[in-house]
Amino acid sequence: MNSRDSQLLALRPEILSARVDDTMSADEQFQNGTLRPVVKLQNELLLEAFRNYIKKHKNVFYTLNIDRRMQYIENAIQKDIKFRNSLKGMVIGQFTVEEYQKYIQNSSALNKRMMNLVKERIQSNIQLLERELV
Repeated sequence: MNSRDSQLLALRPEILSARVDDTMSADEQFQNGTLRPVVKLQNELLLEAFRNYIKKHKNVFYTLNIDRRMQYIENAIQKDIKFRNSLKGMVIGQFTVEEYQKYIQNSSALNKRMMNLVKERIQSNIQLLERELV
């Protein structure tokens, strides 16, 4: 393993609930072993990217009730291809070479898992998205 890969792995948080075993599908193993730790590591960056998305879209997010905000997050991630690709890049950029090679074998299914994790992470941190009064 090269030094970049070992440094990336050392940065990742350990997620005790994200177990990986032989009874799981390869996609589920990748989700729990790679995607969850990377998305958790990138939490602050993902939230900042969403704050910027809100700002670029005229702060409409702040006028919505909680249910609409959750839907807004989902729509932004699912329907805004540019934003979605940006989020994917933030996650994929943290892969080791070996993980990237696994990812490209089934990128379509893994992208769905990845974006679902990102959506859930942003939604679960919705309180941190409140407008900062200046």
